Amino acid sequence: MHLIDYFIFAVYMAGILGIGYYHYLRNKTRDDYYVGSRKVPPTALGLSIVATDVGGGFSIGLGGVGFLMGLSGSWLLFTGLLGAWLTAVFVIPRIKGPDLEHKMLTYPDFLRFRYDGRVALVAAVISGIGYLLFAGSQILAGATLASGTALRDFSLAGLDPFTFSLYAMGAIIVVYTVIGGIKAVIYTDCMQWIILLVGLMFLAVPMALREVGGISALRDALPSRFFDLSPGAIYSTSASGWVTFINWMFTIVPIWLVGMTLYQRMFACKGVREGRRAWYIAGVFEYPIMAFTGVILGMCARVLYPALGPDRAEMGLPMLINNVLPVGITGLVVAAYFSAIMSTADSCLMASSGNMVNDLIQRYIMPKASHKVIVRVAQGVTLVLGVLAVLIASRFATVLDSILYAYAFLVSGLFVPTLGAFFWEKSSSAGAMTGMICGGGMTMLLIALETSEKLSLPLGLDPVVFGIVFSALTFVAGSYIFPRSGKIH
Repeated sequence: MHLIDYFIFAVYMAGILGIGYYHYLRNKTRDDYYVGSRKVPPTALGLSIVATDVGGGFSIGLGGVGFLMGLSGSWLLFTGLLGAWLTAVFVIPRIKGPDLEHKMLTYPDFLRFRYDGRVALVAAVISGIGYLLFAGSQILAGATLASGTALRDFSLAGLDPFTFSLYAMGAIIVVYTVIGGIKAVIYTDCMQWIILLVGLMFLAVPMALREVGGISALRDALPSRFFDLSPGAIYSTSASGWVTFINWMFTIVPIWLVGMTLYQRMFACKGVREGRRAWYIAGVFEYPIMAFTGVILGMCARVLYPALGPDRAEMGLPMLINNVLPVGITGLVVAAYFSAIMSTADSCLMASSGNMVNDLIQRYIMPKASHKVIVRVAQGVTLVLGVLAVLIASRFATVLDSILYAYAFLVSGLFVPTLGAFFWEKSSSAGAMTGMICGGGMTMLLIALETSEKLSLPLGLDPVVFGIVFSALTFVAGSYIFPRSGKIH
């Protein structure tokens, strides 16, 4: 990066931190901090949803997918389109009524309304840990981007550029998260997502294609499978393309039903119509817009930097941005990438903090605390969780792996009981508790056995597939054996 790029980067990031501080001064209640007083307009909400879901982490991971497998990697974000639109059609009309009546703040608040406090408590613990893992993946994404661009030649106290970037990005993200709030996240999301998307679509893609010699040169330089759009062409070392596609569907689509960050945005919209519009906007931006932008840049990086190899595929996109974009634009796009990562990490840390503070601390430890005290407690808890997220980030090798592990932990236990809460009147609290514990426990056990190479799952299916199936079986059985008392709300 040129000196001008560093200057633009510094000014941009200072502006983002300034927005966070502006909203810090105006966060007076939990509603302000966690759900933006329930008055966020749909366009801003839609852009915030896609920025949080795709963010910097999935963008970096998507570039790595394009580097490894080409156009078929775009199916990774088709899950986002499917999840967003299913939510718009089936979930939002069922959640806004109870939300407006009971003033919900978190995802476990809905489960408390539908089941009972015990189910909500277990869900809060699972959701809090899952989003802590997800926040770690975003910090890892920030370190990957920084070590390939702004900090690639920088080290301190014997730390290599990547390790230094990990701790530096972690510190910046945690500070921004502690002082911010949901309004700061949503409105900065809009600005940075527009800058990032314009920079990638209208500058990075054409300039990268020019660098490789055009589309025809790209076709000549890559294997034919890179231009096969079918799910069967998805590349994986452990499973066939179709099995990998199924794994993605089972791991990612359910997150739209159990994601704490998404419930916060459902609660932040004014009503059903505004919520649906926001989720439709988010789906289109995920697929095809961001999906194909990301994989095409990854394919260009494969041609330009073939020496990276599969193990460092996710470094291709940061290197391409650093080397292909003109002076000035590089700093702006890199800054937008960083702030997208920051806002995703912010949302994830706020989600984990919301679970810990609203669903655990305030409800069971400090039930009579004032709004001002709770906001300060939330900031303190967020700081502690942020430090843990940095330590978690240091344990993963790739951004995409860390995201998928976080998703697996969340959906394997929570998806089926939540589905039942919305659509099955006979679902009971006992069944929900059984499904959560058995589904999540099964997935974690299988992941541990696979990691230690003591078990190989059939057909290359992901552990989350078996966890969800086991959760469904135990949830239905538990609901019939211990039926609910009374009707669904």
